[in-house]
Amino acid sequence: MYSSGYANRSTTFSSSAGKNARSSAAYMSTGLISEVLYREDQPMMTQLLLLPLLQQLGQQDRWQLWLTPQQKLSREWVQSAGLPLTKVMQVSQMDPCHTVESMVKALRTGNYSVVIGWFTEELTEMEQHRLAEAAEEGNALGFIMRPVRMNALGNGHLSGLKIHSNLYH
Repeated sequence: MYSSGYANRSTTFSSSAGKNARSSAAYMSTGLISEVLYREDQPMMTQLLLLPLLQQLGQQDRWQLWLTPQQKLSREWVQSAGLPLTKVMQVSQMDPCHTVESMVKALRTGNYSVVIGWFTEELTEMEQHRLAEAAEEGNALGFIMRPVRMNALGNGHLSGLKIHSNLYH
């Protein structure tokens, strides 16, 4: 898997409560956009690498949003993967030109712990910047899922991810 983080900033704010100035509550604010390049000939990589993180995020009160181009998530896969069925939301058959804007809006709301979008082409620097700002504002994670073309690999060593076919129905 090749992953590149576009934003990983954290800030800590402290506040004093009542008479005790030494007591402080720390609030950690982070937003992260990461691009995951995957190869279609490695079907189990996504499940091995991303599922533990998605399962952990599923324990939060917030939703998980999957913006998929044409596939529909399988309820059976979501349940067997240990993801909370009641907190996973999917928008499928989305026109790829609207995916970035939809991700930005969703990330900004703060209603989602993670927003996952599938793309066929590399995003521009401006699109990456907009997503990073939105993730920071909403204190959320965003994953840009993009297939890597086999001829683009050349001699480099990039591992890939693929959403296994039993994920969809």
